[in-house]
This record gives sequence, C-alpha cells and structure tokens, in this order.
Amino acid sequence: METVITVVGGTKGGSGKSTVATNLAILLAAAGLDVLLVDADDQETATDFTNLRESARPGGAGYTCVALTGPAVRTGVQRLAPKYQHVVIDTGGRDTVSQRAALSVCSAYLVPFAPRSFDVWTLDKVSDLVEEARTVNPDLRAFAFINKADPRGNENAEAAELLRSRPALTFIPTGLGSRKAFGAAAASGLGVTELRPQDPKASDEMRALYGYLFDISKTPGRDQVGA
Repeated sequence: METVITVVGGTKGGSGKSTVATNLAILLAAAGLDVLLVDADDQETATDFTNLRESARPGGAGYTCVALTGPAVRTGVQRLAPKYQHVVIDTGGRDTVSQRAALSVCSAYLVPFAPRSFDVWTLDKVSDLVEEARTVNPDLRAFAFINKADPRGNENAEAAELLRSRPALTFIPTGLGSRKAFGAAAASGLGVTELRPQDPKASDEMRALYGYLFDISKTPGRDQVGA
C-alpha cells in the first residue's frame, strides 16, 4: 500500500497548522497506523510538542517525529516514507522552500483558514501555489477548511463562500471552532481527543476532519486522501 503523505500548510501564520498536524498524527497513530510527523517549520512547534508529549507519556508519542527543512524535506520524505503508512508534514505559514519541497511529494495539501479577511486574502496566493505544485505533482489534491471558526456572526459563512470559489481547492465543510480545549491539550502534550475532561465539541470537530480525510467509514460516497 502506498504511503499517504499529507501536508498541512499555507502562506500565513497563526491559522493553527501545527495544532491540526499534530492532532491528525495522534489520531492516525491511535488507529494503529505507523505515522511519521515531519516538522518542516522553522518555529519547530511540532518538535517541541512531540518532546513534551514523549516526556509526559510512559508509552512515548505514539508516532515518530523528525525535523527537515529546505530541499531535504523532499529527499528526506522520499527516503523515510516507505517505512510508514502515513506521513504528516507541518510546513508552517510561509511560502518557503520547505513547503514547496513538501508539495512536490505529497498526496494532499490541507490548508486551514481563519475566518478573518486578512487570512482569506491569502487565498489567491495559496491557489497559485497549488497550481504551480501541480506542474511537478499532477495528482496533488488540495483542501481548504475553516479553523478557529467564530461562535457567531457572518464571518464563517463569508469565508466558506470564498473558499468554495477557488477551483484549485476543495472546500471541506467540516471546520474547527475557536476553542480553549485545543490550547489546553497542546500545553499538556495531548491531542484534543485525549484531553480530560473532554470538550465534546472540539473532539467531535477534530474527529470529523480526520474522518473526511482518512476514514472511509465516516464519509461514504467520496474519495479519501490516498484512496
């Protein structure tokens, strides 16, 4: 079975990419899969999180984490990917050599957008980046979803309409709310689904995003990433 490589990225910081990447890696590992988390972000948030997680859990992180940057993202992932069933790459929030290298080898590109105008303004840049990446990786599938969604107001719907308008991206209707549980879990080296006491809404949202991407049983009638 071919390794599924998922890049979590974008062209603007602060949209929660590392939180999404680490939570997806945790859910994939919890499903019994061999998972590699690649930290391709200069801020090394995924590495710091994994170190915290390993120190807090007797059984370790549950997945393997490595840091790669620049062109080494492409060569390193090509070398390591056959050893794993899933690779999740956290590329950070800028158009970097690391992100472009990751896009050249991945199965799917997942871009979270916060429902604020200054985040959605980056949409054209992301669309252009996807189109360029498809010249070397024609099978690349790109997905966009709303992260840190507002509890009320029109911003979520307006952002969703804009995301649906870009043919380079497939809009995922399952979003993540702006919830304290994500930060509380990260501060303890946990996925949001592992936090106790649980925030049921946060856990359900993360599982729904995971299900849309990876779990055929939860999303009948559509092609999952890597299917």
